Amino acid sequence: MSLESVIIVGGGMAGFTTAKELRSRGFAGHLTIVDPEGLPYDRPPLSKDYLLGNRSGDQILLSAAAWFLEQHVEVVTGRAVALRADDGAVVLEDGRELVAERIVLATGGAARRLDVPGGDLGSVLELRNRADADRLRGLLRPGVRLAIIGAGLIGAETASSALALGADVTLIDPIDPPLVPAVGPELAGRLHRMHTDRGIRLVTGIPAAITVDEAGHHILMDEGGTIDADLVLVGIGIVPETALAASAGLDIDNGTLVDEHQRTSHPRVYAVGDSSRTRLADGTLLRRAEHWEHAMNTGTTAAASLLGQDLPAHGASWFWSDRHGVHVEGVGSMLGEGSVVVRERDGVPLASFRLDPDGYMGGCAAIDGGLTVRAARRIIDRRILVDPAQLADPDVDLKKLAR
Repeated sequence: MSLESVIIVGGGMAGFTTAKELRSRGFAGHLTIVDPEGLPYDRPPLSKDYLLGNRSGDQILLSAAAWFLEQHVEVVTGRAVALRADDGAVVLEDGRELVAERIVLATGGAARRLDVPGGDLGSVLELRNRADADRLRGLLRPGVRLAIIGAGLIGAETASSALALGADVTLIDPIDPPLVPAVGPELAGRLHRMHTDRGIRLVTGIPAAITVDEAGHHILMDEGGTIDADLVLVGIGIVPETALAASAGLDIDNGTLVDEHQRTSHPRVYAVGDSSRTRLADGTLLRRAEHWEHAMNTGTTAAASLLGQDLPAHGASWFWSDRHGVHVEGVGSMLGEGSVVVRERDGVPLASFRLDPDGYMGGCAAIDGGLTVRAARRIIDRRILVDPAQLADPDVDLKKLAR
């Protein structure tokens, strides 16, 4: 197949990876990235080093401006508002139209708003892009009362950073502890306790309404009581951006539906990253993923598919997070039938492993255990049968079990 032009709508990790992979795989045609923020940048630092001021906007770019010039990747700063799939046309907010043989939707997701009275207040903050981080950083100062609704990865990371900036932080979540599906109950409990150990107030409950007056914000809780704060940030996940796909009549179900080649229901359009969701040949819908590595993997797959090349093989899914000076990683899934083996030292959980009913590893999570997770990924991908007693022993090098 001779492909001459591709437009990628969205400059996050998925869109950037698609462009980078197209060039590295030999695509020499016209290549365009369209994004309202211009040059693609990395989002994970927004709640950490960028929010803390340890990295600048230039330092979180996925590649310097020179790379795009050298690789002949045109970056169009603009917002796409419509898609005419039959014509291969992307319509921008300012009226411009861009046309290509193939279009890749890498539109990502928007921060999910809290569906309660006051959840849509303009003063209620979110953290999804660089402008959000800039706004939050401008408001944070020693002694400011920050209430964060949602204690998942983004909420926990932001709480840690805000605390380091001197804020008085309250972290609200309906579940105690959060993240059990991601890391298992033992590690989830240890991670959640880190907040209180450092002076963050934890509240287990569901907000019923948010009001604001000259004294600040007031979060009315469902079970009674009110939490007062100067700032309120909501971090309860994202909603996939599917408006463009909808404008073209593409199949949608909590994401733009794609096959295992990242192809949508229209032959000229592909979709990658947070906004895409895989539908298998038998109609089964897989769970939509929102991880950084998933964005890279789908971008790589789309590039290979666009060029008619063999699809790459991806290992078990992997994620990471940072809070209070510790690094958390997980691979595979901690959900499902079977048993959980916990590796401890002096009563402190270091890692958890999920074994399926046949004894094969299906998931692993660890705190400050990158080598452990790397070895676990190899064990999962190669279906190596391991001894649970050795998994539980902190003195056993997991790398040896992965050979």
